[in-house]
Amino acid sequence: MNILYINHYAGTPALGMEFRPYYLAREWVRAGHRVQMLAASYSHVRARQPEVGATPKNETVDGIAYRWYPTRRYVGNGVGRVRNIWEFLSQVWRDTDRLVRDARPDVVIASSTYPMDIWVARRIARRAKAKLVFEVHDLWPLSPIELSGMSPKHPFARLCFKAESDAYRDADVVISMLPCVHSYMASRGLDLDKLAIVPNGISPDDWSDKPYPISGDLAGTLATARAVGETVVGYAGSMGEPNALDTLLDAAARLRVDPVGRRLRFVLVGDGHLRAHLQERVRAEGLVNVTMLPPIPKLQVPAMLAQVDIAYIGWQHVPIYRFGIAPNKLMDYMMAGRAVLHSVEAGNDPVAEAGCGVTVAPQDTSAVVGGLLKMMNLAPAARAVMGERGRAFVMAKHTYPVLAKRFLDALQTNSRP
Repeated sequence: MNILYINHYAGTPALGMEFRPYYLAREWVRAGHRVQMLAASYSHVRARQPEVGATPKNETVDGIAYRWYPTRRYVGNGVGRVRNIWEFLSQVWRDTDRLVRDARPDVVIASSTYPMDIWVARRIARRAKAKLVFEVHDLWPLSPIELSGMSPKHPFARLCFKAESDAYRDADVVISMLPCVHSYMASRGLDLDKLAIVPNGISPDDWSDKPYPISGDLAGTLATARAVGETVVGYAGSMGEPNALDTLLDAAARLRVDPVGRRLRFVLVGDGHLRAHLQERVRAEGLVNVTMLPPIPKLQVPAMLAQVDIAYIGWQHVPIYRFGIAPNKLMDYMMAGRAVLHSVEAGNDPVAEAGCGVTVAPQDTSAVVGGLLKMMNLAPAARAVMGERGRAFVMAKHTYPVLAKRFLDALQTNSRP
């Protein structure tokens, strides 16, 4: 098949997140399909941006044809980001005839987190007489409403509601990463016969060879922790509001004076709009048991996690997670065979399902402290058993060769005549 994949934030191993489009597309290319990826030149989730001038740039990455559309940089979720979205979608809209002619798509996937790309994807699919797929990462506008306090009457929320309704009505297939969305999507008009669940996962290739070694401050920090007998609590990922890292720092502050907890070393690796705030907290509160370091290349993540005793992931205590979660970093933690402390209340809990760690209440410092102490007091062999359960769970259900096939199978099973 010829697959046209529209994902504003699509990344590559060299550029950074978002990785899911790349990994799915790479599996499809390996299976003999042709994939044209459309993405914006600037994305806040990438570690690096592609070098793009004033006009779209074509590039091939591991057999995937990328087309980067020039868009301006933005900070935060204000007008600049809305302008960036408009710049991307308007250019793809104008490029419709060329894309239909050159890509000749059999399938068009709208997958940009925000739902407005469905209008561009629908236009291309209709011109090409292709199947239209709507891939749901988060429920917009419900996510900004419940996570950020946006009013449902806000013009942007209204725009998202309209796009979401159109997507559920017009898509031939809806793919959701979130597993508990059925009642919500039905309430928004989706025929559930069109719905398939395809969660996030990992690429076995990233874990099959000798890990790329870590270096610099990260290597030094982890080596020192080992030398002095500290138990390492690791976090690798974005540093934004959804990750609730303030709660982890609250726990670190309390454990700093605990006779047992003071042997914990917190190592946070990543970037995001709250990074500066978190760093200032570490400095101002004298959190000498916390080390914050910049993001590392994805291929170094296995080597970092191999030196972590407890992998931490936290969430905000908000209703939106009743529809389920599908975090990339958790898949990495589990594939690395790490015991996980999961601070969450959601419609699903992969840690509990796999038996690979301890789950505690979200944004609850006492609960996080208790969970860390419980896991710290486990014998290393017991944590290793937890970690192996997580790895087996991921290998069985969450590798991209499995997920890529499930995605394409859904096009055959769920698509309308």
